Amino acid sequence: MGADTEDHMEVEDHKEVKVEAVPESRLVYDGFSPDYLRIYYGRLFPYAEMYKWLSYGHDGKHPGCDASIMGRREFSFTLEHDIYIRYLSFHDVSEMEATIKSKCPHKIDIGALYNVEPAKRTAYAGGSDRVFAPVERELVFDIDMTDYDDIRTCCSGADICLKCWPLMNIAIKILDTVLREDFGFEHLLWVYSGRRGVHCWVCDARARRLSNEARSAITRYLTLYKGNENTTKKVSLTGPALHPALSRAYEICRTYFEEHILPNQELLNSEGHFEKVLELVPDESVRAQMRDRWQDNRRASVAKDGISASRWKQLKQALESKKVTPSVRRSLEEIIFSYTYPRIDIEVSKHMNHLLKAPFCIHPKTGRVCVPIDPQDCDNFDPTNVPTLAQLLNELNAEGVKGGSECRDLDKTSLGAPVRLFQTKFLEPLQRANKAEITALHQEKLQEVSAKTSLSW
Repeated sequence: MGADTEDHMEVEDHKEVKVEAVPESRLVYDGFSPDYLRIYYGRLFPYAEMYKWLSYGHDGKHPGCDASIMGRREFSFTLEHDIYIRYLSFHDVSEMEATIKSKCPHKIDIGALYNVEPAKRTAYAGGSDRVFAPVERELVFDIDMTDYDDIRTCCSGADICLKCWPLMNIAIKILDTVLREDFGFEHLLWVYSGRRGVHCWVCDARARRLSNEARSAITRYLTLYKGNENTTKKVSLTGPALHPALSRAYEICRTYFEEHILPNQELLNSEGHFEKVLELVPDESVRAQMRDRWQDNRRASVAKDGISASRWKQLKQALESKKVTPSVRRSLEEIIFSYTYPRIDIEVSKHMNHLLKAPFCIHPKTGRVCVPIDPQDCDNFDPTNVPTLAQLLNELNAEGVKGGSECRDLDKTSLGAPVRLFQTKFLEPLQRANKAEITALHQEKLQEVSAKTSLSW
């Protein structure tokens, strides 16, 4: 993210570009460029769906609507050359669309809903009795693949592949289950970050109104992996049995560990890797026994199942033996959790005023769209096959060559399916809940007015 700058800084306006279908024979799009981005914002970005989401039912004229909702929501833009503009807001979908098309942001971040319009915040500074403060914000989570670099052997940094992506599937499944079953939240939006991780937006009214203290408490409840690069043991389990939430998560973690993480990352194939696992076993005799067997390098006997899988069976047998202490047996669970349990960016979740990248942005480093993920089908999500900006524009060109205008541009491209997923799996159930809440609140206000009127007589 670029350095913070005030929203009044002078930024040269982007010239409007007339968007026309370009015959594929004349132009083939590749990579990422501001010109391509203007076409994307001009023809494909789902403004209506985004506005319906963030207005939470307050986008109509029916009784009970608060017309100020979107005008108090903070957006920030990162423009070309890392020019960063905060405290933007829009009064309606037309203003939102016109501003995005005009500024052509390389990234859009969504912030909190404030007590006043962000542009008027200066009136609430300098000793005033009034304070500019956030009043609502989705409960958000950010899981970044770089936080797993100590266990990944296939990739590092911003790189990802299908061998390490199951780590994100684990995070999605565990967090989605905990947030729904333990906290009762229903309206969760999972989004691919466009490069190396996933975001979760919890959009229930109750979640949006949580205090910073409550957000911190939920984050602590979801945090198991602790420590830094200098800490050998980052998962420590206490008590005679696992907490019910951890017991439920363990079944997910164990399955993914044995079927994906262990073989994909070759965790026990070499001495350099298996020593990191053995460091988590608090019994030198067990560690010595495993080293003796594994350094003997009898690969012929383990070739059928794979080296890591065979060695893991041997280690499990040793750790589950009745001859070892309870703490040593517990290390089996600690190893699995250490290599699989979600690693949340705590700072993103615990403060109401934190900004997070908007869905359907284009990541400038990869050109990929930040598309929604169905948590019930996340195993089939392939981050390497996500639509890219260049791909979408080439699809538009191909459709332009074929002709026909019976459907909108969005549905002519591979972005149509992710937007439909957003609409059907997330937005429609959320809109029903929004309508019910607004109607209920309006009825309460009418009853209060009626009660006061009758009392006054």
